[in-house]
Amino acid sequence: MRGRITLLTTTAFVGALVLSAFIAGGSATIIEQRSRKAVKLALETASHSWVQVETDGLQVILLGTAPSEAARFRAVTLVSTVVDSSRIVDNTDAEVQKAIAPPDFSLQMLRNDEGISLIGLVPSGTDRKALLERLTKIAGEGAVTDMLESADYPVPGGWKSALDFGIAALTELPRAKVSILPGKVGVEAITDSPEQKAEAEALLNRRRPTEIRLDAKISAPRPVITPFTLRFLIDAEGARFDACSADTDRAAGRIIAAARKAGAKGELDCTVGMGVPSPQWAEAVTMGLAALAQLGGGTLTFSDADIALVAADTTDPAIYDRVVGDLESNLPDVFSLKAELAKKAEAKDAVPEFSALLREDGQVELRGRVTSDRSRAALESFAHAQFGATSVYGATRVDTGLPEGWPLRTLTALEALRLMHDGAVTVTPDLVRLTGVTGDRQASDKAARLFARRLGEAAPIALSVKYDRRLDPTLALPDGNECVARLNGVLARDKIGFEPSSATIKPEDGPKLDALAKAMAQCQDFRMEVAGHTDSQGSDEGNRKLSQARAEAVITALSARRVLTRNLTPKGYGESQPIAENDTDKGREANRRIEFVLLDAKPVGGAGQIDLPVTAPEPPKPAPVAPIEAVPDLVLDESAIAGAAPMEDAQGEPMPNPPETQLPAAPAPAASAPGVAAPEAPTPEAPMTEAATTDGAEAVPVIPVNPAAQSPGRPKPRPKKLGGRDN
Repeated sequence: MRGRITLLTTTAFVGALVLSAFIAGGSATIIEQRSRKAVKLALETASHSWVQVETDGLQVILLGTAPSEAARFRAVTLVSTVVDSSRIVDNTDAEVQKAIAPPDFSLQMLRNDEGISLIGLVPSGTDRKALLERLTKIAGEGAVTDMLESADYPVPGGWKSALDFGIAALTELPRAKVSILPGKVGVEAITDSPEQKAEAEALLNRRRPTEIRLDAKISAPRPVITPFTLRFLIDAEGARFDACSADTDRAAGRIIAAARKAGAKGELDCTVGMGVPSPQWAEAVTMGLAALAQLGGGTLTFSDADIALVAADTTDPAIYDRVVGDLESNLPDVFSLKAELAKKAEAKDAVPEFSALLREDGQVELRGRVTSDRSRAALESFAHAQFGATSVYGATRVDTGLPEGWPLRTLTALEALRLMHDGAVTVTPDLVRLTGVTGDRQASDKAARLFARRLGEAAPIALSVKYDRRLDPTLALPDGNECVARLNGVLARDKIGFEPSSATIKPEDGPKLDALAKAMAQCQDFRMEVAGHTDSQGSDEGNRKLSQARAEAVITALSARRVLTRNLTPKGYGESQPIAENDTDKGREANRRIEFVLLDAKPVGGAGQIDLPVTAPEPPKPAPVAPIEAVPDLVLDESAIAGAAPMEDAQGEPMPNPPETQLPAAPAPAASAPGVAAPEAPTPEAPMTEAATTDGAEAVPVIPVNPAAQSPGRPKPRPKKLGGRDN
């Protein structure tokens, strides 16, 4: 009985224990579920979906990566409002935050006639006071408006050099917007002429520091062409332009296409500008070119709406009559045609001539015939003004039997000669011939336009003009010394490496050779030595041969990169010319080098020259130039000047009016140009004409002049440094 009672007691106790455990476990599970649900709801409501919630009994475990430490703190704080903080196990972490990036620094400088405005964000380390002082000097009387903001961050690399170059660019461009970023400068500007545009672009590219990227957009208005001139000829040398003008690109294309149909070959160019006498210019020109092609030879000259057609003396008269009749009947109404069939040349005695020779050093020799002492004085005075008072040597003689209009032709010839860097002009009764080398691509056009304006569109002229890009101031090409400095600078910055004791260039140095080839692009016309040097390790003869082979290897590598290497001479010096001590690794490394040495300061054999359109050596003989009517006295009449049309120079620009003056009867002294120098302020002036004295003395032309320094054919000084390094 007792055992039975004990069994029942034990069973009841175990049952109670199991029941208690079940009730406790169920209660804990309910608490866990409720806690997890409440915490998740609170977190999702507060947009903390990144948190993962787990429960373990009464513990609430938080897992996950917070987007920031602040978000992590807010999530834990929120959970502590739902359950007791002692129950929270925080196993969350936060993303590592990147350092705050500095702002994008930029500066825009806008310059116009009113002054300069500054807009942008610059580093606080920028010296604002010095910047404003520099810009105030540039603005002159204009105001400098500072709308800059600054940020206290380190100055980025390339910022200072870009800022200096941008300010220097703004100095040269009075109407421009310069945008500056670290390592980059953008320039948008307007210039007054295509020539100024080309000069500005060349100047910016030449003076740009190597580490700065330049984005230049410079615009210019189309030039005003006056007179609107075109000259085309066909002779034994072929068909070609002396001068070509068009009012639109489309018209230029039509004219060039018509010239090719007439037999012109090679590169053809037509200047597009304003001043066309009629919208039907291209139509009239194409008709004239087709007519000249049918005639088979001769010259066609347009000077505004006046057309001069001179057929070769070999032309069949019947064909001449038919072609001229068709052309004259179908030309647009505004155009006027003057046609002529050249007569065969007849044998003559000695032909009088005047010649002027312009040498490379700027010295001018005047030789040949003049009509009188007064004409000689005017001629020499004009030459003094154009080429310099001490640069003219006169050796002319008086011939009273010269044709009328001779002084005008000689003065016009001198004015055309100043388009040349060096050359010669010859005047005969039947022809004016100009030959020479120039740095102006438009020199042939300008000369033809000048002769047409001064002597008439039918004037017999012959042009043989070569363009030399090294004389072109708009390209600003380096001279020989600058080339050597540039090439050695590239080698100093990016030294070419060779395999040990070998002439094999290291494969990884290909980009360095590319940089050297790029620097050679404008220096291929100069004779240079590629000198190889070694350190003192090894024998003298072995080092000499090694340095020779390395110099040859550099030339071969440049040739493979399309560099013309015919002017490069390899020379190995071995260890004979060290630039450092050979007892240290650093010194030996410096002695192992390649250098460029200039052998000749002048370009080789006319390198860089191309022929501009030329006329035949002996074109068909046209009728003599019409004589120029004389007017009384050489002294300028102010009333006549006031009502006269403005005079223009060879570039079509208005020329200044000379002061009232009386030339002496005797030749002017070589040291001065009496009374014919142009005044400082341009004023309207009388056109070129001839004036006769009231006492019956011989007529002398009155012609305005430009100072010698403005002569477009002479070498111009290199532009002043724009900032940064020479490239």
